[in-house]
Order: sequence, then C-alpha cells, then structure tokens
Amino acid sequence: MTKPARSRDFHALSTDDALLALDVTAQGLSAAEADRRLQVHGANRLPDPPRPSAVLRFLAHFNNVLIYVLLGAAVVTAALQHWIDTGVILMVVVVNGVIGFVQEGRAEQAMTAIRGMLAPRAAVLRNGRRVSVDAADLVPGDIVLIEAGDRVSADLRVIEARSLKVEEAILTGESVPVDKGAGPAAKNASLGDRTSMLFSGTLVATGTGRGVVVATGAGTQIGKISGMLSEVQTLTTPLVRQMDIFARWLTLFILMIAAILLVYGYFVSHLPFSDLFMAVVSLSVAAIPEGLPAVLTITLAVGVQAMARRNAIVRRLPAIETLGSVSVICSDKTGTLTRNEMMAATLAASEHVYSIGGNGYSPEGAVRWREADVDPDEHLVLTEFARAAGLCNDSVLHDHIDGWRVEGDPMEGALMALAGKITGHGSEPFQSWCRTDEIPFDAAHRYMAVLHHDHDGKARIHVKGAPEAVIAMCQKQCAPDGGREPLDSGHWHRAVDELAAEGQRVIAVATRAVPGDHRTLELADLEGRLMLIGLIGLIDPPRAEAIEAVAECHRAGIRVKMITGDHAATARAIAERIGLQNHDRVLTGADIEAMDATELAEAAVSTDIFARTSPAHKLRLVTALQSRGLTVAMTGDGVNDAPALKRADAGIAMGQKGSEAAKEAAELVLADDNFASIAAAVREGRTVYDNIKKVISWTLPTNAGEALTIVVALFAGMALPITAVQILWVNLITAVTLGLALAFELSEPGTMRRPPRPRQEPLLTGELIWHIVLVSTLFLVAVFGIFAYAIDKGYPQVLAQTMAMNTLVVLEIFHLFFIRNIHGTSLTWAAVKGTKIVWACVIAVATAQFAITYVPLLQAVFGTQAVPLLDGLLIVGVGAVFFALIETEKQMRFALRRPVLENRNRG
Repeated sequence: MTKPARSRDFHALSTDDALLALDVTAQGLSAAEADRRLQVHGANRLPDPPRPSAVLRFLAHFNNVLIYVLLGAAVVTAALQHWIDTGVILMVVVVNGVIGFVQEGRAEQAMTAIRGMLAPRAAVLRNGRRVSVDAADLVPGDIVLIEAGDRVSADLRVIEARSLKVEEAILTGESVPVDKGAGPAAKNASLGDRTSMLFSGTLVATGTGRGVVVATGAGTQIGKISGMLSEVQTLTTPLVRQMDIFARWLTLFILMIAAILLVYGYFVSHLPFSDLFMAVVSLSVAAIPEGLPAVLTITLAVGVQAMARRNAIVRRLPAIETLGSVSVICSDKTGTLTRNEMMAATLAASEHVYSIGGNGYSPEGAVRWREADVDPDEHLVLTEFARAAGLCNDSVLHDHIDGWRVEGDPMEGALMALAGKITGHGSEPFQSWCRTDEIPFDAAHRYMAVLHHDHDGKARIHVKGAPEAVIAMCQKQCAPDGGREPLDSGHWHRAVDELAAEGQRVIAVATRAVPGDHRTLELADLEGRLMLIGLIGLIDPPRAEAIEAVAECHRAGIRVKMITGDHAATARAIAERIGLQNHDRVLTGADIEAMDATELAEAAVSTDIFARTSPAHKLRLVTALQSRGLTVAMTGDGVNDAPALKRADAGIAMGQKGSEAAKEAAELVLADDNFASIAAAVREGRTVYDNIKKVISWTLPTNAGEALTIVVALFAGMALPITAVQILWVNLITAVTLGLALAFELSEPGTMRRPPRPRQEPLLTGELIWHIVLVSTLFLVAVFGIFAYAIDKGYPQVLAQTMAMNTLVVLEIFHLFFIRNIHGTSLTWAAVKGTKIVWACVIAVATAQFAITYVPLLQAVFGTQAVPLLDGLLIVGVGAVFFALIETEKQMRFALRRPVLENRNRG
C-alpha cells in the first residue's frame, strides 16, 4: 500500500490524487484490506481520558463532613483509651469507603457500557457495496457515505458533494454551517477554509456526499485536541444533588444538636465526659444519613442498566426522574408503532390495480391482477413501475441466513424488492443504468429525483415521493400499453384516498425521457414535465408488542399521540389497529399551520393523530401540550427533530434509524426503535423513582428512631438503652445491607396502573414527614419498652442493652418489608417472598446479630450478652406488632385516598 499523505495535506490534493495516495478506488476497500488496515492503524477511537489513580479515588470517599467527625471521634476515644470504640469507629469509616469505592467503579462501568451501546455507525462502500459498520472500524481509505444529520466519524476528504453543509463550531468556532465540495483547497488554507475536508466530530447540516477517510482516532484534528471530547458523565441527577444538599444541612443541624447535648450532659447532668462523648458520637452516626447519597447513586446505576436491558439507553440521567411523570407520549408511526418492514402491497395504474405477493424484503413474489399472475411483458406499465422503484433508490438488499435485510431506508428496501419481483433480476435490477445526478429527498419538497443513463446512451429521470407533490409536477400519465395520455388528477387523488383508507402508505412514481447529453438535474426539468406512472401502496403492519404497550400506557394514565408524515387516512387506519383512544379525529400539518397557539393547545390535548406533519410541527405540538401542564415525551429521528427533542421533557431518539443529531439532542435512545421500549422505559423510570423514594422512606425514619433513643435518654438522665458502640454497629450493618437492598427492588404490580405523578411533586412530602414521625416514635417506644421490660425482670444492664439493640434491628427488618410495597399491601405472599437480594441482606444481618449476641469474643467487643430464647421470640413479636401497626395505618390512608383517585381518573 502506498504510504498515505499526511492528514493536513489532503485538502490541497485533487480527488483522484487523494484516492491514489490512499491506494483506493471509488468502489471502496475490500473487506480483507479493511481488516488489514485496521490492524495497522488501530480502532478509530480517541484515547480514554486520564483518570485519577485507584488510591486517589479511594481516598476521595473519605472527603466528607461525617468522616471528619468520625475520625475526630476516633482520635478522642483513642486518647481516652477506649480502644474497642476506636476500632469500631475506624471500621465504620473503612467499610463506608470500600463500599463507596466499589459501587463507584460499578457505576462507571455501567456508564462505559452504555456509551459503548451508543457508539455511532457509518455507511461505507466495501467491495462496491454499501454496508453499515461501527465507526470504530473505519480505516484510512474507506469510502464513507454521509447525509444530513450524520456525525462525521473520521477525518474525510470529500470526493462527492450535493448541497453539503457542515457545522464545524466544535473545531473552528464558526457558528454558520460551512459549504463543502470536492474541489481542492489552497495548500496553506486554515482549518476553517479547508472546504474539501470533513472533520471528525462535526455535524452534517444539509445535503449528501461521499468522502474518503484520511485519518482516524488520535490522528484526526479532534484527536489532537481530544480533551474537548472527554465527556465524563457524573452519575447523578437533580434529585440526588438535592438529597446530597439536604444531607449536608441535616448533618450540620445534627452536629449542632450533638454539641448542645454535650454541653447539657456535662454541665447540667454531670455525666462522665468519656461516656457522654461516645453517646454524642453515636447520636451523630445514627442520625446522619451518610450513606443516602451513595445508595441513591447506586439506585440510579441499577435503573440505568435495567433500562439498557430493555433497549432504552439513558444519555442524560435526569431523564430517569422525568419518565416517572410523563403524561403524554408523542410517537412516530413508522418503525416505532409499526414493524418498519415495509412491503409493496398494491400498484395502482391508470386502469388496473395490481396486488403484490411475497414476504418482507425478499425480491421474490407474484404480481397479480384479478386473482391471476400477470406477465410484465403484457402489462408494460409494470416495467415502468420497476424502473422507477429500482433506480430512484439508495438502498441495498442483503441476503442473510435469517432472511433478507435492507441497508438504508425501509421504504426504499421495499421498492427495491418490488423491482426484483417484477423483473425477476433479484436484488440488483437495472445494473446497466448509471446514476448521473440526483435531487435528494427533502422534507420541504417531499420527493426524490434521479437522472440515469444506460449503456446505449439513453437517459431518463425518475421521481418518487408524496402523491400530492409528484402529481402536481405531472402533465401526462402512463397508459396501459406504456404510452402517454392526459393526466386525470381527480382519479389519482381518489385512488390515494382508497389505498390510504386501507392503512397503506402511498407514494407516487413518475418518469421522463431526456436527451442522452442531459447530464444535470434541475428543478426546471421536473415542474409540469413528468409522466405519472402510478401509485405504490406499501404496508407496514403494527407491532404486536406496540399494541399491548399502548394499552399499558392508557392504563397508566398516559395519553399516546401518533405523529406521522403519512396521509391522514393511513394514519387513521394504523391508529385504529394499535388502539389509540381517539382515532376518529386527525389533524394535518395544514390544520396546525392554520391554528394560533391557544387553538393548537386545545386541539393537541383532545387529538391523538397528527398526519402530514413536518418536524417543525412537532416543536409546536410539544410547546402546546406543555402549556397545558403536561409532561411530554417526544420521539424523533431526523436532524430537524432536534429542536422538538430538546424542548420535550423527555426527548427519545431512534437508535437504528435516528441521525446522530437526534441522538445528541435526546435524553434517551431506543436501541430497537420500538414503542414497547418506550413503555418499558416509563415503567423503569417509575420504578427507579419508587426505589429512590423507598430508600429515603426507609433511611430517614430508622435514623431518626436510632437518634431519638439517645436524645431522650440523655435529656432524661437515663442510662442509654443502646451503647455507643452498638449504635455504630447497627448503623454500619443495616445501612450497608438493608438500605442497599432497596436499590434492586423490582417494579410493584400496580406501577403502570397509577396516574403519572405531578412533575413538581417534592420528594419530602407531608405524607413522608408523617411517616418519619410515626415510625421514629414507634421505634422509640419499642426500644425503651424492651429495655424497661428487661430491667424490670432484673436482667443486668448489659443484657437489657443487647435486647434493645436487637429490637432496633428487628424493627428495621420489618420496616424494610413494609417499605418494599409503598403503593400496595405488604400482606401478600409475593410481598413476603421478596427478592433474592432482600433475603440475602436479611440473612446477612440476622447472622451478624446472632454472632455479636452469642459469640463470646464478639460479646466482649460489643458489650453484649446472650438473649434467652423466649425473650428473643418476644423481640420478634414486637417487630410483628410494629409491622401490623404501620401496615394498618397505610391501608387507612389508602382507604381515604382511593375515592379521590377514582374521581381523578374518571375526570
């Protein structure tokens, strides 16, 4: 292979010289040569950004207020020669640090894996055929096909360009898209003036083109300043930040209370300083929810991975919270609600209507008229259909082991298969025709036009697109014998309505013969000068799983709205099949244009089908729905969808057919482009929010209960029912296990039968505050009750404290089983059975408690004494009574709230 020229020199070379320097032809590399170059040049990715060493990351977990308090306490207890207390405090510090370090590593692994799932792909020519490859597999010499919305994956020398404009602000700061062309630039041109180059990381704004890869990975321009792309996403959300701030203020408040207790106990109650100090330290540890931010972060990491398993990839973590409150989902139709496996089902010519057989994208199937197979030689219009379908087309069909697949637009794949069915030439009909020029499809004019020449020098223009646009450019129509006759536009518009009413997507195809020396294609060549061949009706059946997902969303109080560029009748037919609530009324793009903001807001709420819409209409619809207080999730795939995706509360991009611009504007990416994955993401979003609420609802009351026992004992001048070292132990063992178990909770049975939560609903609601007061009071009563019972029976104080400590742990376990079902009853077999993680944590806590209660060595360390069997059963009985009380209170709340919810749902 000829040694490539340096990347900075390619902009000044001609196209031929650039290809020669890279030892490649316009047909692209062979697969074998691409593999060889990949071994030489390495993967097309930037080096991983530098990370702090494991030691520094571990030490960072000791950089918080609570750890400073504990370390200070350890120094004081060591000075007082309370070595056991010092050891337990240091164990708490180290264990918290280890757990945080391990979970941080897992969270980073989760985000790394998800970034890998979002790795961009590129369309390249290999052996002259278009194939899709991972951008990481691009090598110098690859011919890359680019179009509007693509993120350029490597430095390219443009070899072909049509209306190509690129946003290069990431490199040059130039805010206006730059025109690109195949002509060489000046040798000394600055980066912003190299119009023949496309740089990795820039965004294609408009047009199409081809480029040859000249540099990959660290050799690209962006690779030389790779710090600009060092995207390290911190695993956090506004909710977690809010709880982190809350925990800090709570820590400060508790330290102030601790200081007051220290002064009161020493100067008023005249308690020994060493005992008093340890009590205050245990109060601080018990009351401060030091593990809460870490557990919330772990809960988010678990939720992100769960969503990824359901093909919903989270790009921005606040979307997890937003999904829990989504009240409207605005979805594309094609590929999202339907299978995105288009197949030509009907051909409508001037006098005949043909039906097409076959399966999927296979180029094999019968063409029938009046229930009999037809011969294209006897129906010449079929040859015209085949030529238009096969030539006005950018897709490629591949015969895989598991069936035919399309590389490119699914609709074009169906048209290519149609051409193969009519001609009998398989997946590559009309190879003798060479494309000379084209007008790419654009949402503004809604058609695509191509100019081809054959080996005999004949030239033809073919056009396909929306029937309204194509019919308007036609003056004649194709007669049954292949001749020309005057256009009957009324007939064609009636035919469009008939096909669309059957749920078929309708496109029109037209043609025009031009002289052989005609080499460029202009708009003037089309307007009023085409011959209409006919209409092609394509079907894209609804996904079975999407039908169930729509029903599930309706049960969850979420309205589903379909937004499509298809004909109104087609949209209505599909909407009826998938079960949209209001499938009789359809708003078109023209209707939206005619409405002001107030009228559109009213219509958008009551309408579920929007047809013949443009990406600009999506933005207006999102704004209109939000103006009514609704939380909107919006799907999109094109570069023009980016504003609507950014505006939506939850922007959802298509992972397969979506442009890189859409993916970057969205909070979520669907790996399978399936509406069912949106419903699954909403379910997971609600589950994550529920689990975060469960973690908080379990942590705050238990911490408050632990702290209250110490506060009351100190102010009352009583002996502590639980010693300082025991409080430290309980806080360590339960926070590490029981609190963490809630991060892995599955969705509750009624998760998708609840209405969406209000977007602005605070996490610390009045209901949660009441729960904290109730549970902490019951904790206080139970712990002091058991302690008083033991003292009354004449047990030594050590045994009484051991029983009180075990009572506290038992209450926390019962509280865990209560919290697991905050939206339903906890008195079911499924609730009791729990999950493997919950029972593993409960068994671990119980085993640890048995160890420190009955193992002599640990008894000496923690100041415990063996609890008699009957008293142990009494402790469990107290826990059961506690569970019954809080469960009864929950059911009373549900009974009072149920009529309100039923009235809201009926409204």
